[in-house]
Amino acid sequence: MLKKFRLLFAFAFAALLVAAPMLRAEEGMWTLDNVPLKKLMEKYHFKPTQEWLDHIRLASVRINDGGSASFISPDGLLLTNHHVARGQLQKNSTADHDYIKNGFLAMTQADEMKSPDLEINVLVGMQNVTDRVQGAAKGIKDPAAAIKAREAAIAEITKESKDKTGNRSDIVSLYNGGEYWLYVYKVYTDVRIVFAPEEEAAFFGGDPDNFTYPRYDTDMAIFRVYENGKPIHCENYLKWSAKGADPGDLVFVSGHPGSTERDQTLAQLMLTRDVVTPNVIEYLSRRIAAAQDFARQGPEQARLVNTLIFGLQNSLKVYLGRRVALADKTIIEKKTADENDFKARIKANPEWQKEYGDAWETIAKGEELIRPEVKAQVFRRTDSRLLSLALTLVQYSAEIKKPDAERLAQFHDANLEGLKFQLASPAPVSTVLEKLYMTVALNLAVEKLGKNDVYVAAVLNGDDVPTAINKLVDGSKIADPAFRKSLMDGGPEAIAASTDPMIVAARRLDPVVREFNKRMRDTVSSILTPAGEKLGKARFLAYGHDMYPDATFTLRLSYGSVGGMEYFNGRDKEPQIVGYEYNGTIAPPFTTFYGLYDRAASFGNRFPFKLTEKQEAARNTVNLSTPINFVTNNDIIGGNSGSPVVNKDGELVGLVFDGNIESLAGDFVFDGTKNRTVAVHSAGMLEAMRKIYHADALANEIEGKK
Repeated sequence: MLKKFRLLFAFAFAALLVAAPMLRAEEGMWTLDNVPLKKLMEKYHFKPTQEWLDHIRLASVRINDGGSASFISPDGLLLTNHHVARGQLQKNSTADHDYIKNGFLAMTQADEMKSPDLEINVLVGMQNVTDRVQGAAKGIKDPAAAIKAREAAIAEITKESKDKTGNRSDIVSLYNGGEYWLYVYKVYTDVRIVFAPEEEAAFFGGDPDNFTYPRYDTDMAIFRVYENGKPIHCENYLKWSAKGADPGDLVFVSGHPGSTERDQTLAQLMLTRDVVTPNVIEYLSRRIAAAQDFARQGPEQARLVNTLIFGLQNSLKVYLGRRVALADKTIIEKKTADENDFKARIKANPEWQKEYGDAWETIAKGEELIRPEVKAQVFRRTDSRLLSLALTLVQYSAEIKKPDAERLAQFHDANLEGLKFQLASPAPVSTVLEKLYMTVALNLAVEKLGKNDVYVAAVLNGDDVPTAINKLVDGSKIADPAFRKSLMDGGPEAIAASTDPMIVAARRLDPVVREFNKRMRDTVSSILTPAGEKLGKARFLAYGHDMYPDATFTLRLSYGSVGGMEYFNGRDKEPQIVGYEYNGTIAPPFTTFYGLYDRAASFGNRFPFKLTEKQEAARNTVNLSTPINFVTNNDIIGGNSGSPVVNKDGELVGLVFDGNIESLAGDFVFDGTKNRTVAVHSAGMLEAMRKIYHADALANEIEGKK
């Protein structure tokens, strides 16, 4: 699955962009201001109008905890993946009502189940503010002062926008600072669950089938968006195509890919390969093993950690794929050739060489400064929801008193509404899980960094790991939203006077975190940011604007075709099959319900290839020839989960939920002969809703039937 499961480190292992000199037509996650209209017209004889692009943009939704979605009815129905909705299903579940295992269907609007803390964003405005952001640092020779000036300009721009529009306002760095854009979002926080199938139907095939194709998954979920207690009226929604797309048809994916590193310098790729990836794989593997051991203790323990295991296994598979990709000589050779071509173009122009030629060497030096810090970044963590909340409260109380431009980024006025929404979340926090997660994280931290590491020492405060965890968790009231609100409202005085052990620990951690972040900003980011901007500017000079920037969890449009490749049998003049070659054979453009029931039977109907009771009961009523999943050659990455697949008429024909195993190299390169997008078919979703789940009223609303 492609949901963006992110490891949040104190500083980013930033992807500083180097332009690739050539693109295949289907390659690209294009920003909506720079859609390759000429290429679309040349290959597919279709040129989307501005009205078409605006409609798709306003129908597309970002799920803020990682994923994408789309409006599918005038009354605010929102379609995404089951695995994107999974976090909210988990937070609503109890030992008596397991909505992940058993699914959920609201028979009426009154039955729709509120998500505890889900925020969704709709992109309503875009503005290029490059000159203002870059100009803020112009003439400042001290690197630390220059980056601080940029940050102040960003804070000023977002505050002005928030004050003017009332909407969320983010500055997005594209082409690694070659451009800066202001993205303005309409925010909704009253999002209610309408429908979700059972986990075994949504994730049929489980982890063995993850990142593979052919697939047979009903990986869908439906929310409804409310405002002021009523369903929103949505003028821009995607009409549902009951038929779907045919093999070879042009299709678009409109979603929010999380991050790519395709345009990193070779120095950055080597750091990722040699240092970052091995440490992250070890961290993920240890967490998975501990959670699986806990799950074996009983059904309730398994219910509590299955979502964590689900996400961690997905992340591990991604990082294992990244490791394989960066060990592939072909990929490294391609990246080397791309970088050499870029350097040669700059060197050929003496003025360009003088202005930009030192950027690669500067970045390489910056990467060497990062290298010794990676282990601390991976293992300095507690994985505690309570301690994270406590640290946010401690920092909020201090930052809110400062002028907006001087605050830490997450506490700027433009971000406070979302931050307060998360702090007020009523989602329950399990003390059992807190102790489990903290035990794994802190034991790893002690093992990798030692008890004397300043971060570890601040958490343990002289105790061993079990004693420290028991003191922190058992004595804390941070899990209570009302208690958190009292601390937030009480300001610095309430924080300073609090004896809550999580707050006390957060007060010890705060200076450690601040010192590290400041040091990284002043000594590393101050080098990499201007060097990245140089490459961004040089890129435009060398290649023009006919390129796309790396993914940034912002709205992008990709295009491709169903099946992805015409297959010739060598005898006929015309292609006989639209699919693609894999494993010595040919993958079909579609799978059907026939295949679902056959695959279950082929494994003896055993987990993870076990049919649900509802699927089994519907065997004789489902039209088995109905497509359930399909494949395209659209360019996607993690974060695209839940993205709509639309045809040139702007109709929804599918729902992205995965990529094939070859797509895991897509973090670094796109190979149109191998990379594939895997989606749930629009006809298959309707068939499941009507025949398996008897959700006819919901299906009628989607199809616009009374």
